[in-house]
Amino acid sequence: MRYYLIAGEASGDLHASFLMKALKVEDPQATFRAWGGDLMHDQGAELVKHYRNLAFMGFMEVAIHLPVILKNFRFCERDILNYKPDALILIDYPGFNLRMAKFASKHGIRVFYYISPQLWAWRSSRVKTIKKYVDRMFVILPFEKEFYAKYKYPVDFIGHPLLDVICERMANAASSDFRLRNSLTNHPIIALLPGSRKMEIEKMLHDMLSVKDYFPDYQFVIAAAPGIPQQFYEAWTRITEVRVVFNQTYDLLHHSEAALVTSGTATLETALMEVPQVVCYRGNYFSYLIARWVVKIKFISLVNLIAEKKVVEELIQSDLNKPHLIKSLKSILKDGANRKRIIRDYQEIKNRLGGSGASERAAHLMVQYLMKKKV
Repeated sequence: MRYYLIAGEASGDLHASFLMKALKVEDPQATFRAWGGDLMHDQGAELVKHYRNLAFMGFMEVAIHLPVILKNFRFCERDILNYKPDALILIDYPGFNLRMAKFASKHGIRVFYYISPQLWAWRSSRVKTIKKYVDRMFVILPFEKEFYAKYKYPVDFIGHPLLDVICERMANAASSDFRLRNSLTNHPIIALLPGSRKMEIEKMLHDMLSVKDYFPDYQFVIAAAPGIPQQFYEAWTRITEVRVVFNQTYDLLHHSEAALVTSGTATLETALMEVPQVVCYRGNYFSYLIARWVVKIKFISLVNLIAEKKVVEELIQSDLNKPHLIKSLKSILKDGANRKRIIRDYQEIKNRLGGSGASERAAHLMVQYLMKKKV
């Protein structure tokens, strides 16, 4: 069968690549066309557009780039019709993907949504669009099935695909030559995960590196984002003398004592690797004000949302400052006041997410739903 996938950021590229791998087992004749990234391309997708050219963060940024976004909408619609897929598989990225769901459904194409938009946080009215245009929704967070049940929309909870990723990569992450091949010292490591978009990374690294001199016994190491060229990071490495590692985020986390992490999927990755962290976020001021008005959740990090309590510190907007960062980081280092409690709470989060195999479960269900239609 023919599958058309759309992922708009690095985490979507990662999870879609694992799904594609599982789909090829369930459907050996599978072919893929996609908007996504290098990982999806490596699994055999004919890549239409790379996510690094699609990612606009915040309300103001979207407004500024609206002509480009509208052009992408029209191009994608034509491309879907030309490809004639058996199924359109959407991975998160709701601003773009919900429009594509409506378009595909009206043209008789089956629509599967893998990794639900965070409608439980804001714009829950979009459930109406999903009920009307999405054939099946596959959710990865335990409370999402309950959320959709309130709207009488049955979904498939398949577990979190990050558990698959962690299981596959942990063996390599333990490599003893990690420090040597990256020219790192023997000092304990504080990992910096500043995000996946250039605008985001620039903002977050400025704040994260502001506290470097207050921890002279540690080395700060940046995890480079997929799709961001090495030259982009050179400005930071020249002036701060920090190291950057490429395509080695899990190796870095495995060897780190603590981490400063930009809010997003990386917070959950860090938790599953059992590294105490401080969650950081600073966006466009006006976008932040709008978000405060419309977002309905108590926390911004997946770690705290899944635990349904404060596990890790969240420093947002004006709270993301040097004094708060220093205090929060000290509390999670060796012998810090919060370190042992955080690691205990991480285990509870793992238990809530269930076991590995999310990608395989999703692929199996998708193929079964498609085969039922063909009969």
